[in-house]
Amino acid sequence: MRWKGRRVSSNVEDRRGGGGAKAGGISIIGLIVAFIAWKFFGVDPQMAYQATKQVTSGSQSQTGNQIQNPTPQQQEAYEFVGTVLADTEDTWTQIFKQAGATYTPPKLVMFTGRDTSACGSAESAMGPFYCPADQKVYIDTEFFKDMRTQMGISGEQNQSELSAQDQAGDFAQAYVIAHEVGHHVQNLLGISSQVHKARQQLSQAEGNQLSVRQELQADCFAGIWAKDNHQRTQFLEKGDVEEAMDAAHKIGDDYLQKKARGHVVPDSFTHGTSAQRMTWFNKGLNTGDINQCDTFKNPI
Repeated sequence: MRWKGRRVSSNVEDRRGGGGAKAGGISIIGLIVAFIAWKFFGVDPQMAYQATKQVTSGSQSQTGNQIQNPTPQQQEAYEFVGTVLADTEDTWTQIFKQAGATYTPPKLVMFTGRDTSACGSAESAMGPFYCPADQKVYIDTEFFKDMRTQMGISGEQNQSELSAQDQAGDFAQAYVIAHEVGHHVQNLLGISSQVHKARQQLSQAEGNQLSVRQELQADCFAGIWAKDNHQRTQFLEKGDVEEAMDAAHKIGDDYLQKKARGHVVPDSFTHGTSAQRMTWFNKGLNTGDINQCDTFKNPI
C-alpha cells in the first residue's frame, strides 16, 4: 500500500505514552498548586484540591497523554493513521458534497492500554471502536500488532507499533480504520440512532441481527473508501485487496467463535460471518456506490 507523502489529518489525538505522574486522580503539579493555595493564601486545602482536580482533569481530557519524544516507529504509526484518516476525509467530503450535504470528519484517538471516551472506558482488549456520543474513533495501536499476529504475517510479532518500513498488512489496518469511519458516516446519516432505537424494542437475537447489518454496512462503506481513494491516489498495490479480504475473514463472528469455542452460535453474531464481511466490503469496492450498501433492505 502506497501511503507516504500524502496529507496527514489534523484530526488525530495522540494520547499514547505516560502523560505525567498522578496521585489520587490529580497530577503532582495539581497537588503543589493546592498546597501553595493553602500555605500562602489561606484557602481551604480540600477546596483547593477539588478545584485543581477539576481543572487538571479537564485539561487532560482535552490534550491527552501525548508522546513528547516519539520513536521512529511511533511517529510512523501516527503518520500512517493520520494519512488513512485524511484519505477518508477526502472521500466522504466529496460524496456528501455530491449529495448536497456537508461532511463533518470524526476525531481519531490513538491511545495505549486504556483511555476514556464519552461511551465509557476504552481498552486495548476492546479493539478499535467508534463512539457516536463524542464522534471519535478510538484505536490502541497495539491492536495492529495483534492483528498482524492473528493474520500470520511474519516478522511483526515483537513490534507494538508499525515497522519503520512499509510492510504486509498495512492495507488491512487501513481497512479497519475505514470501517470505524464508516460508523461515523452512519451516525451522520442518522442510521446509528435508528438502529439503537429499534434494538430497544427487539429481543437479544433480533437486536444482534440489526447490529450485524450495521457492521456489514460499515464494511461496505470501507470498500467505497478504498475504490475512491485508489482512483485519486493509486495507493493500492498487488496483494492489498487480498490482505483486506484475509482480515475480513479472520474477524468474522463465525471464525472467531470457532477459534475460541470450537463451535459457533449464530444468534450471538454481532458483526457478521467471514463470508458476509468479505462480500460487503467487495460490494463497496466494486461499485463505489453508497446506495449499494443498504444492508437493512437487502439480503445479507
